[in-house]
Amino acid sequence: MGDVRLPRHMFLWCLSAIYMFAFASLYVQIPGLYGNEGVLPARWQLRVSGKSVVEQLKDSPTLLWFGPRLGLDTQQCMELLSLTGALLSLMTLALPVLRDCRVFLVLWILYLSLYQVGQVFLYFQWDNLLLETGFLAILIAPMKMPWSSKVRLHDSVTFWLARWLLFRLMFVSGVVKLTSRCPTWWGLTALTYHYETQCIPTPLAWFAHQLPVWLQKLSVVGTFVIEIAVPFMFFSPIRRHRLAAFYMQVLLQVLIILSGNYNFFNILTITLCLSLLDDQHVNFWLRRPTPKTKSSMDTLTLHYVFKRSLLSFMYFEFNGFLKTVTVPSIWIGVLSLTWEIISSICFCCRCACVRGVLWRLWSTIQWAVMAAATVSMFAISLVPYTYFEYDAHSNLWPGVRTAFELTDRYQLVNSYGLFRRMTGIGGRPEVVIEGSMDRNTWTEIEFMYKPGNMSTAPPVVAPHQPRLDWQMWFAALGPHTQSPWFSSLLHRLLQGKQDVIRLIQTDESQYPFSKQPPAYLRAHRYKYRSYPQRWWRRVYVEEFYPMVHLGDSYLEQMLVQHGLKDKAPLRRSSNAWLPRLLHHVGEHAREMPAPLLLWTLFSSAATVCLLNSLRSHAHQHQHESLQNKHADKQATGETRSSVAQEDEKKHEEEDAKDDAEEDGKEQEEDATAEEEQEGEIEEEVDSLRKRK
Repeated sequence: MGDVRLPRHMFLWCLSAIYMFAFASLYVQIPGLYGNEGVLPARWQLRVSGKSVVEQLKDSPTLLWFGPRLGLDTQQCMELLSLTGALLSLMTLALPVLRDCRVFLVLWILYLSLYQVGQVFLYFQWDNLLLETGFLAILIAPMKMPWSSKVRLHDSVTFWLARWLLFRLMFVSGVVKLTSRCPTWWGLTALTYHYETQCIPTPLAWFAHQLPVWLQKLSVVGTFVIEIAVPFMFFSPIRRHRLAAFYMQVLLQVLIILSGNYNFFNILTITLCLSLLDDQHVNFWLRRPTPKTKSSMDTLTLHYVFKRSLLSFMYFEFNGFLKTVTVPSIWIGVLSLTWEIISSICFCCRCACVRGVLWRLWSTIQWAVMAAATVSMFAISLVPYTYFEYDAHSNLWPGVRTAFELTDRYQLVNSYGLFRRMTGIGGRPEVVIEGSMDRNTWTEIEFMYKPGNMSTAPPVVAPHQPRLDWQMWFAALGPHTQSPWFSSLLHRLLQGKQDVIRLIQTDESQYPFSKQPPAYLRAHRYKYRSYPQRWWRRVYVEEFYPMVHLGDSYLEQMLVQHGLKDKAPLRRSSNAWLPRLLHHVGEHAREMPAPLLLWTLFSSAATVCLLNSLRSHAHQHQHESLQNKHADKQATGETRSSVAQEDEKKHEEEDAKDDAEEDGKEQEEDATAEEEQEGEIEEEVDSLRKRK
């Protein structure tokens, strides 16, 4: 595995966005779901028992215990926590400096505090997945200190936990589809029902439902391959295998996003898929030149060949396959984690030869702590991972089980298994609530998101999760006694509580009883089917809830039986500045449709992030241009100096030539003078001879 600095930055950025979606989506629903006059008031979960704060935190680890000290009731404290989480995650999304492990620790504590009192409306697998991923982000995110360096030795080790979580999520989600003995999954016909029976379909789901059966069956086979076979490629030493697995997983999640409204779940899964990438591939996306570093492991000729088709498996043969593959899959994880730890040790040794002593000591301590935390998280995760295979689960070390039991309340690791069984084979069941003023004329109460009006197209609401609409889908699968909150919902509608009505219709003018609450309510169960001429058609099935009114004996009996009738009087709201500020912000925020609010916040933060990126690139480009100019000046100066030196050499050579010529002339003149003197002497000698 190469460097993971860029995928880690992308992971933290995406997780910040997901936290913002989760907090903001929950914030607008708190008064109707958990308010003092909501469907399931959260104050029922925090009974005053005279215990100390420490004991209360041990029983239920939530910051809501500190609400009374701030002069806030439970609803106001939940609004404060969710609003704080939304704003903090929004700032983390926009500002890279805030993507610190301590910030992600605060975000995780805030969401855990809300989860503890969320009851049935927060007990979804994606809420558990967000808490587990959020805790991993605490280990993955850097701790920015004045003396810290950009080089972190444990990045690949802690980031490996995200890959292991992705493996557990996908592999178990594929396995449980077959261990559930659902005939639609074994018969490859699950997707012929899925698109019309899922909770909140999108408009594209209607078109996907019209696809030919052979293509639907082929899609089921592709789903099994991507969820059961491909996850083993996450740990392949060959880089191309990991990249291929990344693109196949992303393809599956994108198709789910297009056909269903599953809030932030699919975005979170794609975020986990980033752990399969490295800097080299991200730079390839960004068209940045990077030096190609060839890994010695890439020369291996390993290939994964799956010779047997899932179609040839019977149920007991598949159980035998699970017994065969579960323990080896754990050892594959052990070997992969060991390789990451050894690689980080080698990198530590190389850096230690260059860095100073203090940096070496700090990095070694940090690496040791993070490596120990990674190994501990991996060991604890084996408990929920092996739930689907009894023998492997029973053979786990008892110490691992004890550690899991101690940390279970904090949702550090969880078990997953999405779409275990396909529901609504004979048509999607839907509960339709009707209201009346005189018991003769009944008017249907339509929800904003779930199917109701047969001529209305399914909406697109992701990443918002309308939690009441989701629970209405689960309630339709059985009798109303399995959904005790439904009696409370009817009770609040009979009382005309505005916070609950806003869960059904944000625009109160679309609510048929906006001027006066209905005197009577009842609920019927229908079967909805996809219809070519219009979006839906339906068939009446049975009565879901009998006709009730305020003070009705049956309604009162249901409320008392399920503990939904609060005898304690409500606390008077405080007139302090903080409760008034929360009320003012909430009134303005809930006027806007929730999906529009979420995308507006995200667009604002993404714009700020983009502007910061462009500004940093401009500064970098300016800095590079200044460096280039300085280098050009130095090169020009060197050229000039070399030219001057050459000119000096030429002048020296010319001077030397001139001196040599002058010396030659002087020598010639001296020779000429000598010859003349010799001639004169000879003439004098001749004249003397003649005289003699």
